[in-house]
Amino acid sequence: MSAALLDVVYADDDIAVIDKPSGLLSCPGRDPSLFDSVQTRVPQVFAAATGSILAHRLDQPTSGLLVVGLHAAAHRALRLQFEARSVEKVYEAVLVGIVAVDAGVLRLPFRLDVERRPYQIHDEVHGKVGVTRFEVLHRDASALRTRVRFIPETGRTHQLRTHAAHALGLGCPIAGDALYGDPSTAPRLLLHARTLVIDHPRTGARLRFERPAPF
Repeated sequence: MSAALLDVVYADDDIAVIDKPSGLLSCPGRDPSLFDSVQTRVPQVFAAATGSILAHRLDQPTSGLLVVGLHAAAHRALRLQFEARSVEKVYEAVLVGIVAVDAGVLRLPFRLDVERRPYQIHDEVHGKVGVTRFEVLHRDASALRTRVRFIPETGRTHQLRTHAAHALGLGCPIAGDALYGDPSTAPRLLLHARTLVIDHPRTGARLRFERPAPF
């Protein structure tokens, strides 16, 4: 397995768990310049991988754990787990600002702004509600930064980024967020998928994977 192509955390005949770096797409975009992605690299590392492989996605600037199915049956089983919300996911982020409360639950509806894709806007009427649990891990008053743990209960587009940044959420954008904050506040988006818990699609065994945040 080429470390230059993928950072493989775990692999067997059915699945692979990847630690995706910030900046790498989960799947290719329409423009040929956006071809490089986890989806296009997996077959270069796992020759038997065929068809659709992504069970879920991470935003391009987000790093962390991503599971793929290496054949159709595994992919389908993983997708069903995500749809049933039986997968456990934990993210870590550094926010710009001081979050006053220690923990809580955010419930906010957002939808796509069709004139500013892929930007999401708050919409109480037409938006889809996203639910995120959060816990403050550390506050740095001198740097005006707060490190938080996010546990999403739904999987809306840009859910953690919008829940962090919006005034009705935490009101503290994730550091380095070019869409919902100030990209100059960090060299990259400081959001990392550090924990992933799934059921193995063949054996049913509950598997837990961890990768600490690289920031």
